[in-house]
Amino acid sequence: MKKHIPAVLFLLLAAGVWWLSLAPRRHQVPVTQGEKPRVVASGYVPYTLARQIAGDRADVAMLLPANAEPHSFEPTPGALVNVKNADIFVYVSDRIEPWAKDVLSAAGKNTAVVQAAQYAAASDDPHVWMDFQNAKKIARAIAFALEQKDPNHKTAYEQNLQAFEQEMDALDQSFQTGLASCQSREVVHVGHLAFRNLTDRYGLSLSALAGSSHDGENSVRQLAELIKFIKKNHIRAIFTEETLSPRLSAAVAAETGVEVLPLYTVEHVSKKDFDQGVTYGELMRRNLESLRRGLSCQA
Repeated sequence: MKKHIPAVLFLLLAAGVWWLSLAPRRHQVPVTQGEKPRVVASGYVPYTLARQIAGDRADVAMLLPANAEPHSFEPTPGALVNVKNADIFVYVSDRIEPWAKDVLSAAGKNTAVVQAAQYAAASDDPHVWMDFQNAKKIARAIAFALEQKDPNHKTAYEQNLQAFEQEMDALDQSFQTGLASCQSREVVHVGHLAFRNLTDRYGLSLSALAGSSHDGENSVRQLAELIKFIKKNHIRAIFTEETLSPRLSAAVAAETGVEVLPLYTVEHVSKKDFDQGVTYGELMRRNLESLRRGLSCQA
């Protein structure tokens, strides 16, 4: 029996290290009794998830202006002050937000830091929230941070998390059912590669005009190859992002006669959607509607 003790101790230590890795970085000093936790989110993904988990029990703010490009955002002095005064700062990753390291250096000593991608399954596509299982894991990390900062409302946070997880499971099932029988499985996106995790999960093929961000230029050769691909494969619809200029998608549509439909990356949204507090789930339901229409999926 004694010979098994070292192995048991190793497993317990490993489990402890794993559990600690789930905890947000920095000190978990609770907020003053009666005060709301101040949550600052880098962009719309952590912002909308934090609002859904917190409800009205936390003050949630977003650094990125609505409709702004998250990959090339430059934090203002005011943004740094907001993070310094935050109880919780949530961002996606250094890869999605290369400016995050500058913001992190301004965080206060008691600011809990949640890096969303840390909790998601490993992927070559940094847009990890496009998998509903990853969205659930990110939401759990946010809920944990809120519970540590505001333990008096732990039950409410857990209830909101449970409701969110149920919504994600229902969405996953809707995507599986809704995309099971389609005339086409080719998703042609006149934008950047933000949907690989989504298309891989539901057995779709993705072609995009740009890389993983909007920074690259779209060459004439790339555009010509995309038009050739559309004609060769008899593509009936292409997809673009609401916040992108319609110039490229309109040019492709004029050349090929395809319908142009929106897909939402969630990482940045229009001013209208921001003001209306459109949730992650709502945007993903819009994506399902567009995909079903563009791929001619059966009811």
